[in-house]
Amino acid sequence: MSQLTLPDMICFALYSANHAMQRVYQPLLAPLGLTYPQFLVLMALWEEDGRRVTDLGRALGLESNTLTPLLKRMEAQGLVARARDEQDERQVRVTLSEKGAGLKAEAGHISRCIFDACGLEVERLTALRDQITALRDRLAG
Repeated sequence: MSQLTLPDMICFALYSANHAMQRVYQPLLAPLGLTYPQFLVLMALWEEDGRRVTDLGRALGLESNTLTPLLKRMEAQGLVARARDEQDERQVRVTLSEKGAGLKAEAGHISRCIFDACGLEVERLTALRDQITALRDRLAG
């Protein structure tokens, strides 16, 4: 096989697509005062509030040294609260504040905007997501 060029590399296609996606999200999240990683944390907590930090990190694919400073900033913004787990003091649980929970309604339009920006039918977009997820799982496994 000959030497691959940058545009030939799947890693570069995924990397550049990720950056393009985040650029689409940025103006949608700015009015809410959120960064993309903060939005992902809120999405995970909107699905299941009161998660342990370790579970949240696993769901988001983030290490503790990345997630902890992010959660501290979100707590300072009044979006979440962190507290020791009552059953296991070694664990920290993260819960939505009223402000963090309230952003769910304000962010409701974002998914539709992202879908529109992608310009694909639901079936093709779902298939693409599934392929990327399967690739991620193979690489992680």
